[in-house]
Parts: sequence; C-alpha cells; structure tokens
Amino acid sequence: MSSVVMLQGTGSDVGKSVLTAGLCRVFANRGLRVRPFKPQNMSNNAAAVEGGEIGRAQALQALAARVRPSVDMNPVLLKPQSDTGAQVIVQGRVYGALDAKDFTTGRASLLGPVMESFERLAAESDIVVIEGAGSPAEINLREGDIANMGFARTAAAPVILVGDIDRGGVIASLVGTKMVLESGDAGMIRGFLINRFRGDPGLFQNGYRAIEERTGWRGLGIVPWIPQARGLPEEDAVRDAAESAGQDQVTIAVPVLPHIANHDDLDALDAEGSVRVVRVWPGQALPGNAKLVILPGSKAVISDLAFFRSQGWDLDLACHIRRGGRVLGICGGYQMLGKTLADPLGLEGEPGEAAGLGFLPVTTTLAAGKRVAEVTGISLPGGAPFRGYEIHCGRTELDAGAAPFLRYSGGGLDGAVSHDGRVTGCYVHRLFDDPGQRAYWLAALGAVSDGVDQAARVDAAVDAVAAVLDGCLDIEGILAIASKGVL
Repeated sequence: MSSVVMLQGTGSDVGKSVLTAGLCRVFANRGLRVRPFKPQNMSNNAAAVEGGEIGRAQALQALAARVRPSVDMNPVLLKPQSDTGAQVIVQGRVYGALDAKDFTTGRASLLGPVMESFERLAAESDIVVIEGAGSPAEINLREGDIANMGFARTAAAPVILVGDIDRGGVIASLVGTKMVLESGDAGMIRGFLINRFRGDPGLFQNGYRAIEERTGWRGLGIVPWIPQARGLPEEDAVRDAAESAGQDQVTIAVPVLPHIANHDDLDALDAEGSVRVVRVWPGQALPGNAKLVILPGSKAVISDLAFFRSQGWDLDLACHIRRGGRVLGICGGYQMLGKTLADPLGLEGEPGEAAGLGFLPVTTTLAAGKRVAEVTGISLPGGAPFRGYEIHCGRTELDAGAAPFLRYSGGGLDGAVSHDGRVTGCYVHRLFDDPGQRAYWLAALGAVSDGVDQAARVDAAVDAVAAVLDGCLDIEGILAIASKGVL
C-alpha cells in the first residue's frame, strides 16, 4: 500500500502548491516513486495532458516528481466562467457546468471519480503527496466536501496543516483552525509547518511551542521565504511586475481580463532581463511606451471583450498599432482580434455574437467539443520552433488569402498574421517556452533573449525549493506520518 500525506492550509494562497512540488522533488531525490494529487482544483490555468486538462500546478508537481503528468492527478478541475458558475472538468474531460447555488450538492457526486483516480495513483507509487484546496476551516463548505477533510477521511489520508506567517496571525490561524473543526476532522491532522518566514526563525520558537501546546500537533519545521519559488508557475493568481522598468528594458503590456486564463503563458517573458511585462489592471490605460501588447486567454471571451471595450483598451490598442506597435493574441485574445465572435450555444455565457476588434481577417464560432492537444512546429514568419498546447472550443476561419502564423509538425496550420505583420494571433499556449520562438519575438522588439529553455528554468527552481525544504523540514517525520496513515 502506498504511503499518503496531505497538505492542507489555514487559508488560500499559503503556499500549498509550491510545498507540494518541493516535497515531490525531495522524495523523488530519495529514490521513491512519487505521485502528486489534488482532488479538486479551481483555476483557469490549465495544462494539456493525455488529451485532457488538469490544473497547471499539478503539471508542475508531476515535473517535480519526475513523472509524466496524468489526468488522474487532478480529477476535478473547476474553471470559473462567470461570477456564479464554472465549467467542470472530470478526469480531463468536460463534464458539465456547476452553478454556485448547486456547488455543495453537485461536487459531492464527484467523489467516485476522485477516489478512482486516487487509487490508480496509489497503486503505482511509493508515496502520494496530496494538496488540499482553500482551507478546512471554511466549515460552511464542509458538506459534500471532496477537496479537504471530506477527501482525507474517505481516503484515510493524514494531514499536515500549513500556516503562512508572512500574512500575519499564523498562531491564531493554526490554533483557530483546530477550534472550528469538528473533532473527527481535527483528528486527521498529524502536524503543522510554518511557511514563508522572513528573518531568524529562532525568534519564533515561543510561538512555535505555543501552537504545539494548544493544538497537540507536532511541529514539522519552519520554511523560510524562498525567492526561487517565484520562478514557478502560479496556480491561479496573476503575477505583477516590478514597479519600474530598467533603462534598457522593453515594455510588454498585458491587459488583465476578468476571466483571464492560462496567464502562465507569460512566465518565460517574465524571466527575461531585457523586457518588462506590465499587467494592466482595470482603470489603467495601456502604456504608450509598450512595444508589444499581448491579449491573453479568456474563459468567457465575449464577456471579456465587452469589458475590454468598457475600459477603453480598444482605443488604446488602435493607437498602439498606429504608432507601429505589435500585438499578439493567444487563444481567447486571438479570437477577440478577429472580425466577429459568435457563441450560438451559450458555451461561455449567454448565447450571442459580438463584433471583434477587427485587426485580424478571421471569424470565430464557439462550438461544442473542446480541442485539447500538445503541439509543436514552427512559426511561418522566421521559421522559429515552438512547443505548447491548445485548449479551446472555438473554430476560427481565415479569410481567403490570409496568412497563417504557425505550422504544426503534423502539417496543420494555426493562427493568423495581419497584412502589415504587426498583429498576430494563435491558439497555442506556452508559445514563449521554447527559446527559439522567444528569441524571434524579442528580436522583433529590439531586445535580446537569454536563450534559456523555460522547462529547464522551472526544473532548476524546483530543485532550489526542494533543497531548502530538505534542510528546514523534518522530512523523516513527514515520511513517518505518511507511512502510518490514519488508523
């Protein structure tokens, strides 16, 4: 029987995803067969895996475990497409939609496939490292839970609770979590750890002991702030840029849409020293000094297109192009750049049609059936290589004589390029991960690429995180908790 351990948090964004990835690498370095698992994730950052999709964080954790990602690693993925509803992905495939009012009862029915996926992973591994979602302290969501204690109790998975000291109140958040949990749920927790500590951990020893005394849980270590963790893809939060650009940096602007998706497409650009990627938040104008504007993916394209116009970004973009600036649309952003965009079946909201921004000679119709595929090839301008993936339900048609942007290794074509070559769109996510493709774009902007493959950069960041965890956590204690399980 595989060993099992589950990381849950005192709240969202306490660092569970990074810690799970780091522990996967620590255990893999010890020769163990490791599998990551997250029963339920909510994110519009997805990865294409086995013809299906899972949360980006679980794809990262698979890399950390040195195994190919599987749809079983994140059997339930909720992709928000409105303020009250989400598309439901089960074992990689579209299952349906879930409204907020049906959330509790609807998710409970998904425990079966969750356990099915978990048991497959457990059968092929020495240890499964499980990541919870949000916090078990959200007891208003306990009924029907499959993400935290509902799963832990079904799978007899011992829990380690993570507290984030950087946000303050870590003693209260850990002790308070035990106080609000029902006794059976609290009994699943075998230990705790403190994350994102800045300064001398010796100064926290009295607080550390106070948590042990008030909870009866075993302290498993204090994790310092790890700068290298910034080199890992975000699970769902949109990363912001530094406050100011360097004197020689080229500015790339990205409007932040309400339903922005797969914004980790920008990670490889963020790591380049010659450029500064500026996220443009609602209420701000697209910066006039930008040489490239990237329209990102969206989970609700027509709605986000209306929002784009409401911000005046359509006017900013037209001025940007008249000044000689370049534009790239990725997936939903590509669809927005065309002449029309139709959703006759209401796949991403109310059925309807909208005029596009009109900068590319293409028309898009959203249709049932989602294309999810890993792809490679070259860009037709420049002949630069690329690799990435498609996740979309749109069908985009080019006007006669319009120039495509990409040629796939299998011979297919994707995307479009405007007649003047300044506006480009495509469906491929992670386009900039390949150093050759990234160098092609940066050269067109007058910048120089560092030539580093993004996958190698991420792998090095995982190694750095794992090295820190191996030095500050009671790894043997964690393995003992995992091997004993819950009796």
